[in-house]
This record gives sequence, C-alpha cells and structure tokens, in this order.
Amino acid sequence: MTDDPRPHIAYFSDVLCVWAYTAQIRLDELRRQYGDRIRLSYHFIPVFGCTAQRVGEGWREEGGYAAFGEHVRGVCRQFPHVQVSERLWQGEVPASSSSCHLFLKAVQLLEQEGRIDPAGQSAFEGRSLFEELSWRVRLAFFSDARNVADITCLLSLAGELGLPLEAIRRLIDHGEAMAALCRDIELRDEFKVEGSPSYVLNEGRQKLYGNVGYKVIAANVEELINRPEGQASWC
Repeated sequence: MTDDPRPHIAYFSDVLCVWAYTAQIRLDELRRQYGDRIRLSYHFIPVFGCTAQRVGEGWREEGGYAAFGEHVRGVCRQFPHVQVSERLWQGEVPASSSSCHLFLKAVQLLEQEGRIDPAGQSAFEGRSLFEELSWRVRLAFFSDARNVADITCLLSLAGELGLPLEAIRRLIDHGEAMAALCRDIELRDEFKVEGSPSYVLNEGRQKLYGNVGYKVIAANVEELINRPEGQASWC
C-alpha cells in the first residue's frame, strides 16, 4: 500500500512479446503526456518463459522458429515505427525471457533503492535508465536478433548505459532480483492478467490487454485523474 494519491498504472509485459515491442511508442507517449500525474510501475511475466515449448513445439507444424519469425515480421510490417531483423527467431534464439526479466528486476531494484537515477533523461526521450535498458533489451532482440537471454549480452547493454554491473550481479546472485520477479508473477495472478502487454489500473478494476490504441489508454487514465474523490465512476 502507498499514500501516493496519484493513479497507479501497473504495466505487465514480456520482453520477447512483439505486441509489447510495437506498443512501446504508446507507453512512451503516456509517460510524456501525464508525467508526474500518474504512478507507473513495471512488471514482467513469462509469456516466453520456455521458447522451446512455446515456439519450437507450438509452431512445429507451421514451420517452427522460422515460421514464427516470419509471423512476427508480418506483425511488425503493420507498425512502420519499429524495425525487425530478417534473422529474428533464427540462429541462437533466447531460451527464456525470464533471464532478461531477472536482470531487469535487478536494475529496477537499484532504481528503487536510489542507487541509480530514477529521473527521466532527455537523451533517452524522457526514459529513466531502467526504462531505457528495458527498451534496449527489446530492441536488441527484435531489431538485431541478439540472444538477450545471454548474460554477456545483458551486461553489455547495461554497460553501455554506465550501470553498476557488480551491483546488478549481486542482486541476482543473492536472490533479491528473483524475489522481485516472483512478486511480479504473484501480481499477475492476483490481478488475473491475461497476457502481454497489459495495463492494470484502479487497483485492478480496469484492465487493458493487448493491442489497445493509445486513445483508449488515455481515456482510462483521464477518467481516473479527473474523477472527483470518493465518487464512483459510471463509465
């Protein structure tokens, strides 16, 4: 619980989810438009917790990883603001998105503890260091087809931002990052989150899941911001 009166928006996603990748532009616009008027928290869920099962087996009859990669490129062709590699889901593919999530939770903990700057950075279009790393992990996978489950890749991306690598490793090694990731999964179940990406608003009373347009997201946020205190919503 918190005494913060601002509307809280919990954002759930998987870093390997194409719909979360294409929806990043909406998340950025939400942050730009509402800034300090909302409280935005980030949570990770393992939609691609085992890619061998979800993609390798799940798409085996359609052509496996190569076919799934073409499917994802087809989705991205609908969104000209994103780039996607022709090598996506081929070669050394990530075994699990959870490896990325664990690393990102460690960085998020550093932000929450005040050990890295939580403020938005003009150099990163207003994203904080944690938000920028989350975006760069997605970009490395979709645009560059890198194996972002590999710790070497993740450390490289974090190093480019000047993040404290030893502190990140300690939070992973000592279990704090895993505890934070497990809590995200508990929250997914508590809020009955269906998939990635999902916005949970109004303490779980409002949920927006999937390829939802920005105007729909903004309308829900506006309703929470402008509703008189104590007055129930009829819309």
